[in-house]
Amino acid sequence: MPTYSERKRELNINVDKHLNDGFAAVTHYWQNHENGVSQYYKPFAYKYLRETAPSLVRDVKQLYIPFSYDVPFPKPANPRFRFIDLFAGIGGFRLAFQNLDGHCVFSSEWNNFAKKTYEANFGEVPFGDITKINANSIPNHDILIAGFPCQPFSIAGVSKKNALGRAHGFKDETQGTLFFDIVRILEAKRPKMFLLENVKNLKSHDKGKTFKVIKCALEELGYSFHFQVLNGKHFVPQHRERIVMVGFNKDYFHGREQFQYPDLPEADHSIHEILTDNPDPKYTLSDKLWDYLQAYAIKHRCNGNGFGFGMTDLNGISRTLSARYYKDGSEILIPQDGVNPRRLTPRECARLQGYPDNFIIDAVSDNQAYRQFGNSVVVPLMQAVGENIVQELIREQNGEYAE
Repeated sequence: MPTYSERKRELNINVDKHLNDGFAAVTHYWQNHENGVSQYYKPFAYKYLRETAPSLVRDVKQLYIPFSYDVPFPKPANPRFRFIDLFAGIGGFRLAFQNLDGHCVFSSEWNNFAKKTYEANFGEVPFGDITKINANSIPNHDILIAGFPCQPFSIAGVSKKNALGRAHGFKDETQGTLFFDIVRILEAKRPKMFLLENVKNLKSHDKGKTFKVIKCALEELGYSFHFQVLNGKHFVPQHRERIVMVGFNKDYFHGREQFQYPDLPEADHSIHEILTDNPDPKYTLSDKLWDYLQAYAIKHRCNGNGFGFGMTDLNGISRTLSARYYKDGSEILIPQDGVNPRRLTPRECARLQGYPDNFIIDAVSDNQAYRQFGNSVVVPLMQAVGENIVQELIREQNGEYAE
């Protein structure tokens, strides 16, 4: 049986040139060819392949020819539930929920570099701009998952936009209003549950008004609303606080769900656990950059500010990894004997977010990998929350919440 990679080569599909909704429909159809979800993708997949490889795909029977997935994280063989992955990034949530035997039936992500990493690991290209996707074109699912953009609500993002005189929060028309696309899809598809994730500052943004709007919008759709700020340090050596919001459709659970956030293990991790032996010298800071970071820290310290680089205690945990890490690595620097400190390698960043070492990171450049992991989630933390969500789903499937 041919592999997924061989099938792409046979069809002359170079992923770099096919990170579009056409090939997204093809990969989604291939992932769902044997179930009722396939109807959502079949016409678009057939049209795309007929245009791309007319000599190889003459009729619809040639749309799917059996192959095996040679990607690190194929769909589970016997899934227990279906979910969708919005603002998917590189697939941290997908990885967590596939580990719980969930089958992803729809994914969406606008960034092409993230799509490339996602495809390399899962064998699927996410659809693009969520604002242009008709909610009725999304398959039915049990759980909607979305780590919607945090920059409009983060402390750093708000400070930067204030300094530039730009809008933040819901007034940020490019990112802040994307939450309402989640509302639009929830309203149309009525999944049993949702899981949303964002920065801790979302709760206090605009004196709590932003969070109140979010809570009210979700409750008006008929969902109960749970939230808690959780720290990734219980699973990885990184201080990373995120607000995790979970909702249950009252048509199914009637407000009686027994969901609790997980009891987190003791936070006993240290940074040396994730470090690579003999990292490439290219990750060591140049004299020029190191001198600049030290002078910058002194300047702000004299002005009474706390800005500056973060030299990491190897027996402790790191600061929060951010999407700007590619610029200079200043928030997490690793001390070295006799030479300048270094930044983390991309693989170390992956480990800092709880990704396994077989997760493919070299589909993109180092700079893009830094962005991707800085924007991602702590996978084992989200899996721990997901496990408790899935327990409720199983209770509902077993009729425990029937009226």
